[in-house]
Amino acid sequence: MSRKYNFNAGPSTLPLSVLEELQQDLVDYKGMGLSLLEDSHRAPTYEAVHHEAVALFRELLGIPESHKVLFLGGGATLQFAMVPMNFLAAGKSAAYVNSGAWGKKAIEDAKKLGQVQIVFDGKESNFTTLPDPASVKVDPASAYLHFTSNETIGGLQWKGWPETGEVPLICDMSSDIFSRAVPVKKFAYIYAGAQKNMGPAGVTVVIIRKDLAENAPPNLPTMLQYSTHIENSSTFNTCPVMAIFVVHEVMKWLKEMGGVPEMEKVNNKKAALIYDILDNSSFYRGTVQKDSRSKMNIPFRLPTEDLEAEFLSQANKNNLKGLKGHRSVGGMRASIYNAMPIEGVQKLVDFMADFEKSHK
Repeated sequence: MSRKYNFNAGPSTLPLSVLEELQQDLVDYKGMGLSLLEDSHRAPTYEAVHHEAVALFRELLGIPESHKVLFLGGGATLQFAMVPMNFLAAGKSAAYVNSGAWGKKAIEDAKKLGQVQIVFDGKESNFTTLPDPASVKVDPASAYLHFTSNETIGGLQWKGWPETGEVPLICDMSSDIFSRAVPVKKFAYIYAGAQKNMGPAGVTVVIIRKDLAENAPPNLPTMLQYSTHIENSSTFNTCPVMAIFVVHEVMKWLKEMGGVPEMEKVNNKKAALIYDILDNSSFYRGTVQKDSRSKMNIPFRLPTEDLEAEFLSQANKNNLKGLKGHRSVGGMRASIYNAMPIEGVQKLVDFMADFEKSHK
C-alpha cells in the first residue's frame, strides 16, 4: 500500500509503527484470545495499559505529584463547559483570552455559566497575532485565566506563558501538547483532545492540580465533577479503552524518539522548512504575524482561489492529503504534528516550489 502524507488538522496522522503494532494487537492482544475492544476496562490487562499510560505522561511532561492525569470522554469541547462548572463559583468572574475559533468557543460556553472578562481579544487584528504574555493582566480576584496555547484553525501559538500569581492558569493544549517542553507546574489545569498529537478521537487528557478539583460545587452531576474521575482513576464509567491504548502506544513511540526535547527539535526543523518558502516567495502568503506563528498548523494562501483549488488537486495526486484550510477561513493549512515525518514536510515543500515555478 502506498500511504499518503496526512496534513489533516485532526483526526491527524499517527506514527506508522504504532499503526502496524495496532494491526497485530487488534484481534488478539498479548495472546489472551481477545481484543482490548472486548475486554473489561476493570480487567488487569487493561489496568496495566492505563497505569503505564499515566506513568508515561508523567515522565514525558515532567508532571509533578501535585497534579493528576485523567482520561475523559466528550472531547476537549466538553471541557469548555466542565471548566466553568467546576471552577467558576457564583459571584466570581473568570478571565479568558479570545485568540481565535477555539478560544471563542470556550468563552461562549463559560458565559452561559457565569461572568467572563476578556483580557485579550484577537478580533482587533483579525486573529493574526497573540499578545506578549507579560502584557496579559488578570484581576487577582479572578477564578482563573483560560487560554488556548495553539489555535488550530488560525495557526497561532503562544511562545511563552502569562504570569497570573495566585490565579489558576488553565490551558487548552489540544493541538500542541507533547510538541515542546511545558512547565506543567505553572498550570493548575491542562486539557487536550487526543486526535492531534496523541492518538485517535474519543479520549481527552486532563492534567489537573488536585486541590483545584476539591473546590467544585457539590451539586454538580457526578460525571461532571473532576473529583469523581480522580477518585476512580478515570474508570468511574466504561472509559474509551481502545483510544487510551492507542495513546499509550504513541507515548511509547515518543519516548523511543527521544522524548519531548528531541521532538521539539524535529518540530522546529519541520516548521522552518515551510516558513522558509513562505517568507521567500511572492506567490505564497502566510496569514499570521511572525511572532505568533504556530509550529503545528501553518495556514497560507495563494494568489487566487482558482489556484488554490488546483494546488489541492495536484497535491492529492502527489500523495499530499488534507491541505485544505478550515471552511471558516479558506486557503491552505499544513498540520505537521509530531507523527508527521520530516520527509513528508520536505515533499510538501518540494511540491510547493515546483507548483510556484510552473504557475508564475
